[in-house]
Amino acid sequence: MDMARKRALVVDDSKSARVILSRMLEKYDIEVDMAEAAEQAIEYLKHNRPDAIFMDHLMPGMDGLQAVQAIKGNPQTAMIPIMMYTSQEGELYVGQARALGAMGVLPKQVRPVDVSKVLYELHLLPDRRDMTEPALAPVELEGGTPVQRAPAPLAGAGVDWGRRIESAVKDQAMDVRRFIVASLDSFASRIVSDVRNSMPAPPSPEPPAAPVRPTRAVWPWAAGLAAACLVAASFAACWLIARDDLAKSRADVAGLTSANAELQRARSDLSASVKDLTADLAAATASIGATAGGTAGASALAARSEPVPYGEIPFDRGRLEVLRDLLTKLEAQGFHGVVKITSMSGQFCLSGNSADGYAPAGASLLASKCDVVGNPFEESLSGQQRQSLAFANLIAGVRQRTGGTITVAIENAGSTRPSMPYPARVESLTAGEWNRAAAANNRVEFAAESGSGQ
Repeated sequence: MDMARKRALVVDDSKSARVILSRMLEKYDIEVDMAEAAEQAIEYLKHNRPDAIFMDHLMPGMDGLQAVQAIKGNPQTAMIPIMMYTSQEGELYVGQARALGAMGVLPKQVRPVDVSKVLYELHLLPDRRDMTEPALAPVELEGGTPVQRAPAPLAGAGVDWGRRIESAVKDQAMDVRRFIVASLDSFASRIVSDVRNSMPAPPSPEPPAAPVRPTRAVWPWAAGLAAACLVAASFAACWLIARDDLAKSRADVAGLTSANAELQRARSDLSASVKDLTADLAAATASIGATAGGTAGASALAARSEPVPYGEIPFDRGRLEVLRDLLTKLEAQGFHGVVKITSMSGQFCLSGNSADGYAPAGASLLASKCDVVGNPFEESLSGQQRQSLAFANLIAGVRQRTGGTITVAIENAGSTRPSMPYPARVESLTAGEWNRAAAANNRVEFAAESGSGQ
């Protein structure tokens, strides 16, 4: 019933972000109201009481954390659970959000399973016993009426080939049994029909001259018995063949399991060797760079390029780990100088619109059919939005620890320095071929340069 449906408020200055999250929530039969600014959300709460609030962080005017503080400071709205819906992440930001009253952070690059977990935390869905398997599957709207769908099976479960083969043999045995029963019923029906046809007609009103003994047909019974024996023999042969196949299959499964274990061990050994070689190569590269820096005065000690998937902010996620590893090695070497981080954007072949957002077009689509060729996500980011809070904290931390001997400089070079040339625009050019070059050009480059005299 509509009276039992939960209601959520989504606060975000981006229309596409509001629409994406609202569609996810509506699949769980949750009513959604939207606000494009924190001030508008506070005005909404004067007359409405949603069951939960999803709050963006960076917005014009009052930001998300200030809005959380204002809502939790009002006794009339303090009990409404709030979940931050933002690209910001990191332990420092999560701790700050929770200290002000938010329950946690839901990233904008969200997966359906993350939405499900958050909805249970906010009590927007009933409790379930097993958190790894959803007790309530998302609903889909058909004609305005929620329709419950069966939960999808869990992926990643181990495959027991022995049980599968046993199940197949049992199914085959059941089919053979059904065939035998059907055959016997058919023979029985034919025998009864033949017996009835062989019986004499009813006596006429006039008494017969001599008693007539009815003849008994024996051949239908013999034929039925022979057919039953033949079917039984066929069933026995099928059962023996299935048993032999099952034994062979079990032996094959055991052999495959042993071979897989050997491959896993070989893979582990190979990974360890590659890791050691990589560490040795990095150490040798750093040593050569340090020697060249001592003679030339200011030379590059390290250089690395990391790809950035479309729709991710450049200074975050995998690039954060690369910077942390680079700074750790430079500190251990006693490096003095500047770490330069430069972001370059690729020009993607995209499908979509400005209201609902853009995404890379399908690989088989002709490039001439793309809605936009460019990088609207990258162009929409301000300087502060280009890096996560964890990225900024890492840069500030190394500057403080080293007393300024190591500094980090961030630069945005746009699309002026592609590392891979884009293909010629011919009629047969596809979006997949174009976007391979765009993905290679959408990157972040790291370079460490020692200071003069170091």
